[in-house]
Amino acid sequence: MTVYFIGAGPGDPELITVKGQRLIRSCPVIIYAGSLVPEAVLQGHCAEQVVNSAELHLEQIIELIKTAHANGHDVARVHSGDPSLYGAIGEQIRHLRELGIAFEIIPGVTATAACAALLGAELTLPDVSQSVILTRYADKTAMPAGEELGSLARHGATMAIHLGVNHLQKILAELLPHYGADCPIAVVHRATWPDQDWVVGTIADIAGKVEVKGFRRTALILVGRVLGSDQFSESSLYRASHAHVYRP
Repeated sequence: MTVYFIGAGPGDPELITVKGQRLIRSCPVIIYAGSLVPEAVLQGHCAEQVVNSAELHLEQIIELIKTAHANGHDVARVHSGDPSLYGAIGEQIRHLRELGIAFEIIPGVTATAACAALLGAELTLPDVSQSVILTRYADKTAMPAGEELGSLARHGATMAIHLGVNHLQKILAELLPHYGADCPIAVVHRATWPDQDWVVGTIADIAGKVEVKGFRRTALILVGRVLGSDQFSESSLYRASHAHVYRP
């Protein structure tokens, strides 16, 4: 018996991996994060038990898994995006290790990747930014020392900020000294869902645009000079004068 932590992707049912889809369709027990994973992701399943974990606390989820383990049933534990990022799987894995229950993590498409695709952007451009920082706004869960938003912003790298749209003004105040008022920024609401929407602007004017849209949750903030920039060098990889093992 194995518990499969499956990344269902950002919302579009077609953005799940082939392996993830196969496991959902074959596991006799499915526990899915119904507040973030659309039911369409479960299409074609033949599970004996399907449970929406949005209605459960951690101990109840573990009890379901223990029961499945006792019955010899594999479990498809379906999370949104990629489960290794803000998926709260660490606490579940800790219990599974204590119980001696096998598990496997199946990666998924991240919200950051989905937003970049929607915006038609490459997040790592030569001479502009070669790093992407994925972080969150410190609200109910504090950030470890050195990971405060202002500290991360000092790098000037492309940044994806989760769980922060309700604190946008505070976030902008921390970003401003490091990125500048004219730095491009985008706020994407429910990327790849049927009701997806987004706004693009600068640190100086994005707050007003978001207020007009009324985004309150399930939105990702992307900031960095890579957004909309065409002032960057070409990569070495495809440069005609650059030789490598496949192109002497």
